[in-house]
Amino acid sequence: MNEKHSEGKRSARERLQEQREKDAARAKRKRALIAGLAVVGVLGTGAGVAAVVANTGGDKKDEAAGPPLPPQGALGKDGSTIPVGKKAAKATLTVYEDFRCPACGLFENAYRDTVRDLEQEGKLKTEYHIVTLIDRNLGGTGSLRAANAAACAQDVGKFAAFHDVLYKNQPPETKDAFAETSRLYELAGQVPGLNTPGFQKCVDDGMHDSWVKQAHEAFRKGAYKATPTVLLDGKSVYGDPAHPLTPAKLREMVVAAAKKKH
Repeated sequence: MNEKHSEGKRSARERLQEQREKDAARAKRKRALIAGLAVVGVLGTGAGVAAVVANTGGDKKDEAAGPPLPPQGALGKDGSTIPVGKKAAKATLTVYEDFRCPACGLFENAYRDTVRDLEQEGKLKTEYHIVTLIDRNLGGTGSLRAANAAACAQDVGKFAAFHDVLYKNQPPETKDAFAETSRLYELAGQVPGLNTPGFQKCVDDGMHDSWVKQAHEAFRKGAYKATPTVLLDGKSVYGDPAHPLTPAKLREMVVAAAKKKH
């Protein structure tokens, strides 16, 4: 028993040391990336590439400070919005959420099928704003790591599928499972064609960490303070006990909104 216990402690220490070495390697690669981008900014070959993200003070590690790199196809000011659905859709659902947030998981698991069906029908487009409230409230890096991984998935056109897999496999709020890159790779394996060396490098390098922090800072300074915040054409439609939302009601509201805009 004592030998097994000692062996378990050694294993835990070895895992901790391995994670620290990975973090250090990620930081080194990130600094090299930032230095390269700074050179590009000086040469004037990339508009906005030399922008700097202010340190939000919410994380123990600050290697993500530097030029924010929005994922491919991101919209809005500073590229903080990830769109899903057809651009021509008349109704817009805006969602602010955190991959570690249990209330966000409840929303996603209850409304996912309705939202995706409406998107496929061309009636609705969804704009996601990913934030990191739970990391700041409970500690850890799972919100940040999952958000960065989702942005990496967006780079190859697989955000929606990976987003849904993350919520279907959301860990308990107090378990920081998404902080483990191995877990993110495992879940990416459920999305055909996603778990590639390129995706893994993007995740491991924290390629979009600065963008995630910038998006969270915009949320923190904005009008909405809780996750999930769900808006239909700019009007809050979720979380009011006096006016409870259901999937059927959401569909009715989207169809009605689309008709008004014809």
